Amino acid sequence: MSHPCLVTIDSRSAPRTMFSGDQLVDVDLPTGTRVLYTKPPIKPLKDVDAAIRFAINHPENSEPLYALLKPGMKVTIAIDDISLPLPPMRRPDIRERVLTIVLDLLTDHGVDDVELIIATSVHRRMKAFEVRHMVGDRIFDKYWPDKLYNHDAEDPEGMVYVGTTDVGEEVELNRRAVESDLVIYVNLNLVPMDGGHKSVSVGLCGYRSLRAHHNPKVMRNCHSYMNPETSELNTSVTRMGRLTNEKLKVFTIETAINNNMFDRPLSFLAKPEDDLSATERVALRTLKATLERTPQPARQAIFQRVPSPYGVIAVHAGETEAVHAKILAKNFEQYCVPVQGQADILVSGVPYISPYNVNSFLNPLLVQCMASGYLFNLYKGLPMVKKGGTMIIMHPCTDLFDNEHHAPYIEFVHRLLPITRDAMQLHKEFEPQFAKNPAYIEMFRTGHAYHPTHPFFMWYWGEAGRQHLGRMIVVGADNEYIPKLMGWETARTMDEALRMAKTSAPPDPDILALHMPPIGMAEVTAPAGRPPASSRRW
Repeated sequence: MSHPCLVTIDSRSAPRTMFSGDQLVDVDLPTGTRVLYTKPPIKPLKDVDAAIRFAINHPENSEPLYALLKPGMKVTIAIDDISLPLPPMRRPDIRERVLTIVLDLLTDHGVDDVELIIATSVHRRMKAFEVRHMVGDRIFDKYWPDKLYNHDAEDPEGMVYVGTTDVGEEVELNRRAVESDLVIYVNLNLVPMDGGHKSVSVGLCGYRSLRAHHNPKVMRNCHSYMNPETSELNTSVTRMGRLTNEKLKVFTIETAINNNMFDRPLSFLAKPEDDLSATERVALRTLKATLERTPQPARQAIFQRVPSPYGVIAVHAGETEAVHAKILAKNFEQYCVPVQGQADILVSGVPYISPYNVNSFLNPLLVQCMASGYLFNLYKGLPMVKKGGTMIIMHPCTDLFDNEHHAPYIEFVHRLLPITRDAMQLHKEFEPQFAKNPAYIEMFRTGHAYHPTHPFFMWYWGEAGRQHLGRMIVVGADNEYIPKLMGWETARTMDEALRMAKTSAPPDPDILALHMPPIGMAEVTAPAGRPPASSRRW
């Protein structure tokens, strides 16, 4: 049975199953609640390698890649890091397939001075086993670690000033890339905020550049940063990217994948509950029961052991903006679900994974980033919830951090948030101190910790949501301390949370629930009358 895009459920419908961290819970929603399901996966390309070759030989607004090559030139290939896709893609990762074809082409044209840089920006350094999974055995064994390595945004000798935009944004980038004759960027566009000029001008930059747009003022002016047309973040990145492309010769290769997130053992998680077969219902009940009696690390491993069978749905190459426009169109085709009218109350589970906790625990600051940031912003057009409305999320909010990956986060949450939640005060008073912290910088450069400014950026990522929402209520928290630090209310059950939300909502409020992952987006238009409380499907 094909998936519905939007469901209005009645009291006879099955409970909705939602993620609450790395557990699954059943939720009974009121009659008339609109439940947003994601679209079924777009059919993947039949011959991905042929699509890659066609793209680099017939690029957008550019000469073919082979025509840009000559013996003796210096080429740098930059690659998106582990922050996408989520979860990691089943091998071969699309980046391995692109790199294999591009590297063979460089060899054929006598280009020997080639280095591959993982464009981590201020993310943590990828570990060897993670890089191997992404690029494949052949490339890893040949290039790692001397010619295939992580970008170091704090290397004083490895960064170089490129220029300043007409509004004062400073562009500082990886020296190897700047001094190359050609930079080839290999992108995997998971959501619409990825790719485009964000690839080189963010992926290969450092704090000096990031502070121009990773700040509360810019984030407050993002009317959904998942829609580049209305995102001040994208506006700033585009200015810096255009300056970058004036100074560097950049050939962009962008790819888009479908939302086929769950492989066969877990594929039923992508389906509406009413569409599950008898066998799948038994599998869902078994999975829930298993998760309930399993320790946390093992629960997360259950999901992480199964890489996602994403299908490649588009490959384009050439000039950055022309390429990105085509990839964005494919993203929106896969994700956007029509929704008529905003909700008074938005309900969502928060899954176990985000771009910033691959192979580690989703700590409380990242829960905030997912809720007020990513989930709130998964819309195009109008926000899913009305101004001043309520968002209800489901997550245990456990006070747990990965000491290796998220060391700066611990101090941010437990020392700074008790002082203030005001993003601008945090930005002005405390961010400069963290940016220069020698211990955190050493952990970033030689270990696998995120940059000391990264927790600030994660807080700013939720700024537009905080400014828009009237209330945030979390269901199922295992403590009250963390939600209070975040400025959230708590409820023991969904029924209790809905009763709380209704005290500040109109009579008979409109409720919209997000049923994801897999990833989807709401394309929200002005209301044309409220849909009836029935089991009708669109």
